[in-house]
Amino acid sequence: MIRLSLLLLLLSRPAYSMLLGWVESPGYPTGYLPHASMNWSRCAQKGHTLSIKLIHLDLEDSHDCENDAVKVFSNGNLISVLCGKREFEELQSTVNPSLLSSPGGCLSLTFHSDYSNTERHTGFRGFYSEQDFDECKDDPDNGCTQFCHNYIGGYHCSCRHGYYLDVDKHTCTVSCSKDLSGLYNGDISSPSWPASYADNANCQYTLSVEATLQLELHFSEDFDVEQSPDGQCIDALSIETPSGILGPFCGHTLPPSPFLTHSHRVKIRFTSDGFGTNKGFSLHFKTRDKVCPAVVTSHSTVTPQQPEYHEGETVTVTCDLGYVVNTDGNQTLSNQYVAICQNTGVWTPNYVCEPVDCGLPDIPEGGILQLVDSDNIHSQYKDQIQFNCSSTYYTLEGDDLYTCSAIGEWVSGGGETEMPKCIEVCGKPEKYRVARILGGEDAKLGEIPWHLLIKEPNRGGASLINDRWAVTAAHVVETAEETSLRLYGGLVDGKTIRDRFSNVVIMDSERIIIHPDYNKGTPCSTSNFDNDIALIRLASRVNLGPNLLPICLPEVNSVDEQGTVSGWGKAESKTGSVKLYTSALLKYAHIGAYPLTKCQDTPSAPTANERMTFTNNMFCAGADGKDSCQQDSGSPFVSPMLTEGNEPYHLTGIVSWGPPCEEKQYKGYYTKVANYVDWIKETIDTVEKSKKGER
Repeated sequence: MIRLSLLLLLLSRPAYSMLLGWVESPGYPTGYLPHASMNWSRCAQKGHTLSIKLIHLDLEDSHDCENDAVKVFSNGNLISVLCGKREFEELQSTVNPSLLSSPGGCLSLTFHSDYSNTERHTGFRGFYSEQDFDECKDDPDNGCTQFCHNYIGGYHCSCRHGYYLDVDKHTCTVSCSKDLSGLYNGDISSPSWPASYADNANCQYTLSVEATLQLELHFSEDFDVEQSPDGQCIDALSIETPSGILGPFCGHTLPPSPFLTHSHRVKIRFTSDGFGTNKGFSLHFKTRDKVCPAVVTSHSTVTPQQPEYHEGETVTVTCDLGYVVNTDGNQTLSNQYVAICQNTGVWTPNYVCEPVDCGLPDIPEGGILQLVDSDNIHSQYKDQIQFNCSSTYYTLEGDDLYTCSAIGEWVSGGGETEMPKCIEVCGKPEKYRVARILGGEDAKLGEIPWHLLIKEPNRGGASLINDRWAVTAAHVVETAEETSLRLYGGLVDGKTIRDRFSNVVIMDSERIIIHPDYNKGTPCSTSNFDNDIALIRLASRVNLGPNLLPICLPEVNSVDEQGTVSGWGKAESKTGSVKLYTSALLKYAHIGAYPLTKCQDTPSAPTANERMTFTNNMFCAGADGKDSCQQDSGSPFVSPMLTEGNEPYHLTGIVSWGPPCEEKQYKGYYTKVANYVDWIKETIDTVEKSKKGER
């Protein structure tokens, strides 16, 4: 009869079945074989744990159980490694208590033996079972703030009288929220006032009256809301109006009393945590006519200044320095407006004073000048931007740091509003060679990087003076069409132009500007080369590099006695004969300027009996066995001499004319560039401004 009752009791249990049974090594109890292994795993149901209780353990003993071993894992984490022989009492006291899963977790077990044993070992046996996990007793983080009730597979929380269970089903709180709309006066206090307020309180008191009235709060002096030693609010009182949230208030410091809310709608919130014995707060509320506040909008001042304003009174609102009026989403240039106090306690209009926005600076896209950290630019009042040049072949002219000013302009530390410029580094070749055209040396690539070659319509040279302009002799380009002239740079061997794999830079002209006072003609029909200078605007900017760099312009009216002339013109035969040939390689020679008297002794014109004209816009130069020659026209004469350490170099002269090289007078005439610096700069500036206007 007892067995039958027990059977009926088991059948009447909940639908799920308890997890229990035996786990043992292969061949137990007769002994396991070499190379034996097994894997076992079980998982507990939600709210339950799974345990293994070993009743027998007899395995080969080894260091760190490296031979034969049984390993137990909880949710994949190793919790026990066993080997050797253990008595039942030791298993019960030191091993089995740790073979336990987490609630709803899994236990797994592995066993292995090595290749041989010196004696027979019976193995292991254990009993596994599932049991309910008591969250109320064994889980300190169950979350119940008052009462915890355990049941098989879970738990639930409950509260003392006067509290209710919050939506999280764990926190006990009090019912303290009230809607007091329509009341013109009354009292509000923390729960249980004047006794200590309840734990986990979350109270909201709603007040609402006519729009022409405002609510006035009077706090009692017994203000006591929990505060941390460092002044942070643990429990808190806050006052919410349509214009914002005031507070939080805590400690023993009373909010201003009477507290003018300037609103006919107010929400008073009070929250507390699960600890503390503070008293709380109490207040009396009533109503009065609305007045307008002393502040119309932030970042502004008002005139006249009063603590409060009544219906119909007007003020002038002045935005702070660096702020302007925003009317309906549009920033204006004004920083003032007039506002009128309404009977509802609001100012009309009530525009916003917002920071002046300078916008992004106007710099050309894809140019050398660039903003530092351009993806993180802020352009409001007092924000700063920084410039640099994207290429090492340029230097920044002007300040690099600009600040957004109160008038909406970017201003540098020096007071400049014009953006800085990236100016080409000029006259500084990266390659040098100390050495001593007719009688000249072959130049190496990069030694004279500003020298450009012109092949048609007249063979000659030109000098790069920035990344968009070149200068040459007027007579070299006077017959060329403005957009058909082609120049070559970044080379010393003219034959490489035909090599499609070379790094020669090919430049096309966009405009040719010959000096307006140049005496036009041809070398064979004129005796006057005064003002023999022309500017060439390239069709696109060139990419500067070690083999293509500009030469500096000289100072106005500067004089240099020594220099270096270079060119692809006629050169003297190596045999020393008078026979000349056109050089494929760029040659250069160091020469000096001659005295004025020698320059005035000019040769005769090629096709006339009159002598060539020498003017103050020229100088002549040469040296024994060294001179410029035919087809060098337009090429540069730079000063000082092209030797290491003399940089920067300046374009002192342009090869213009001279006696035939066959006569070996070694005296060439050069356009004096110092006399034309102002014309060059003014012409370039005028053209670039017109181009910018076209865009």
